[in-house]
Amino acid sequence: MSQRGLEGLLKPASIAVIGASTRPGRAGYLMMRNLLAGGFSGPILPVTPKYKAVCGVLAWRDIASLPLSPDLAVICTHADRNLELLNALGERGCKACIILSAPESQLDALKKCASAWQIRLLGPNSLGLLAPWQGLNASFSPVPIARGKLAFISQSAAVSNTILDWAQQRQLGFSWFIALGDSLDIDVDDLLDFLARDGKTSAILLYLEHLSDARRFVSAARSAARNKPILVIKSGRSPQAQRLLKTHAGLDAAWDAAIQRAGLLRVHDTHELFSAVETLSYMRPLRGERLMIVSNGAAPAALALDQLDARNGKLATLSDEMLATLLPAAADAGNPLDLKDDATVERYLQTVSRLMDSQEIDALLIIHAPSAVAPATETARQLIETIAQHPRARQMTLLTNWCGEFSSQEARRLFSDAGIPTYRTPEGAVTAFMHMVEYRRNQKQLRETPALPVNLTANTTDAHRLIQQALDEGANRLDTHEVQDILRAYGLNTLPTWIASDSAEAVHIAGQTGYPVALKLRSPDIPHKSDVQGVMLSLRTASEVQQAADAIIDRVRLTWPQARVHGLLVQSMANRAGAQELRMLVEQDPVFGPVILLGEGGIEWQTDRQAVVALPPLNMTLARYLVIQALKSGKIRSRSAQQPLDVTGISEVLVRVSHLIVDCPQIVRLDIHPLLAAGSEFSLLDVNMQLAAFSGEAESRLAIRPYPHALEERITLKNGERCLFRPILPEDEPLLRAFIAQVTKEDLYYRYFSEINEFTHEDLANMTQIDYDREMALVAVRPFQGADEIIGVTRAISDADNIDAEFSVLVRSDLKGLGLGRRLLEKMIDYTRQHGLNQLNGITMPGNRGMITLARKLGFAVDVQLEDGIVTLSLPLSAPAE
Repeated sequence: MSQRGLEGLLKPASIAVIGASTRPGRAGYLMMRNLLAGGFSGPILPVTPKYKAVCGVLAWRDIASLPLSPDLAVICTHADRNLELLNALGERGCKACIILSAPESQLDALKKCASAWQIRLLGPNSLGLLAPWQGLNASFSPVPIARGKLAFISQSAAVSNTILDWAQQRQLGFSWFIALGDSLDIDVDDLLDFLARDGKTSAILLYLEHLSDARRFVSAARSAARNKPILVIKSGRSPQAQRLLKTHAGLDAAWDAAIQRAGLLRVHDTHELFSAVETLSYMRPLRGERLMIVSNGAAPAALALDQLDARNGKLATLSDEMLATLLPAAADAGNPLDLKDDATVERYLQTVSRLMDSQEIDALLIIHAPSAVAPATETARQLIETIAQHPRARQMTLLTNWCGEFSSQEARRLFSDAGIPTYRTPEGAVTAFMHMVEYRRNQKQLRETPALPVNLTANTTDAHRLIQQALDEGANRLDTHEVQDILRAYGLNTLPTWIASDSAEAVHIAGQTGYPVALKLRSPDIPHKSDVQGVMLSLRTASEVQQAADAIIDRVRLTWPQARVHGLLVQSMANRAGAQELRMLVEQDPVFGPVILLGEGGIEWQTDRQAVVALPPLNMTLARYLVIQALKSGKIRSRSAQQPLDVTGISEVLVRVSHLIVDCPQIVRLDIHPLLAAGSEFSLLDVNMQLAAFSGEAESRLAIRPYPHALEERITLKNGERCLFRPILPEDEPLLRAFIAQVTKEDLYYRYFSEINEFTHEDLANMTQIDYDREMALVAVRPFQGADEIIGVTRAISDADNIDAEFSVLVRSDLKGLGLGRRLLEKMIDYTRQHGLNQLNGITMPGNRGMITLARKLGFAVDVQLEDGIVTLSLPLSAPAE
């Protein structure tokens, strides 16, 4: 199924209504009425044997008798007839179908039937879709909607109806409004790909309950979020809510991690959702996070301040010079700025104007409580005029909160008409501002494509051998002493650990290793050693070791008589002075695959409340985001001012764990508890690893495709020089800038079809920080003066269906004739063929004879279009070229 098939659903030229009816209340009547009322300009074809016409439109007896093949059909009959009607639509050449309802027992058969006829399905249990710019209301909603620039996709009909009703009251328009229902075929990722390219859509809002393919969703969302803001509300946060919705949505914090990683923004309740729609409708790029609050009363400003603090927002700090110009008579002038309850309209205008002059703030929240000296409507009207005339009006982010209800309605309407976001409460306004801040932060994180630090070393072969050896011996649960060598292969060090079968052996080992030591129970039946006081620390003599060992064994026999005891672990004592206990856990999420959790040690977590979560693979920047997030949210508390947590050090441990998990799919769970952090030293004191045999592609279980190490290859050029072909990395931005500087203007013109004076950071970030699932860029790198330099690049960007890809090749202008361009393009051809693409396409200019000659040699079909001044190149990939 392809994106092209979506055109029949989203931009149909003709629509058939199967089961059209003249009886009010029937689905077939509602659909006909809505299609006609929406103003759809194409043929509407009611299909029913009961009536000669429906709503004044000539009806057709059955699908076979239709005068043309409809692009879109809506099945409004009883669900029992779904399969029969879908087959008939397939025979008639229909491209897309909306199914009102279907029992669960029918879903597989419907999917197979649709696939066989290449029909795209929306639903079942879908409310339908509305596309106001096309006059299309193919929905069962009684509420029409106006044209707008916001697209809404929902997996719930009830939520869809609620949003439609709210939007009508607010006179808010949409570009698309699509209710997915059960997403049997068309899913969120399909629509994100479509809407990312839609010129009528400037922002996208998603209501989600489940995902069928996390990898495709994250990939499509990452791609779309580079162009447009996307907000998500995800229900089913608790296990109880998931049972109610009949979804297996996994760990809610994993959704947070995926949404953040894709550069989207999550809102958590319907109140936030409505605020978010308001924000999205008027949203301008936020230049920074420094917020200034102005109010005609201390109490509303205090409410705003509390909300800002709760969401880790940032107040602007004004200079003394700036404060002196604002309120010379006020000794306590600051931020928030209280204009007092006697503030006049003139005081508001003067203050706001001066604040907008300032370079010390990025956003301004204006709060107004009902006042006799500054009437709500008049104050709003004059502020709108003042703001519109200010030279920084388009650079400053403005939000307004006109408190109250009756007296403030007209003022809020004026702000909305002027394109200035307005909110009923101070908390709502700050929440909306923090939506923008969090979106900006997530967009920054979106630029961090997963890649591993280049200085990270790992002995993957050793780790694989040791894991396979354990599995062959039937060991699927390894504890600290058994995982030492596996972890060491990835630069992760545990304290030296030995096994003792009884107290006598424990005393002997302690004497050999030196005191003090720790003793720990080994039992596969007791998950938490603390349940039986199974850990004894700082034992300094032989008698202390013997007594502790005997006491642990006795307690187990008394409280867990059925538990198997596999002896004791004897471990050197780590230096705990000033150290902090952390916990790092890797678990398998049913939606997103492996997830990495980080929190404090010493306690059993309530995972969603006491740990932060990330999706592997991690690089140092992403790991640092996670640690800072844990510190800011209180999931980890920095305990010592003299010895604060080493953020860089813990980030490196996270990256090493991520690397281990990405490389070794047999690891299904890894619990490091505690991880002792003492300054820049990190010791893994207690580790539990669970293993299971794995077959298939290791990357397939990950929600985000990692850096493809397998594509690295060393080659020799015609001059005997060696260089490395590898996928591009985010860290390559300075190397890419230096490479482009050594390409002539003529060669750049052939590559980009225009004269380019300079590439911005954002341009280069988009070129280096790619989603390896949808795009591949391979660079040729050689050593030069003690560092690496890029000497050639080839790139292929696939369509959303992974059918065709557009390619390009660029070689440094002074290094032509070494066979570099040919070798790069051959490697890209091999990659795209193995990646399952059908065809590789490219465009160049007639003057680029070198590219045209190379393409012909490699089997491309070359079509010179002199009138258009272009040459198209195409290569089928189904079989190797002759």
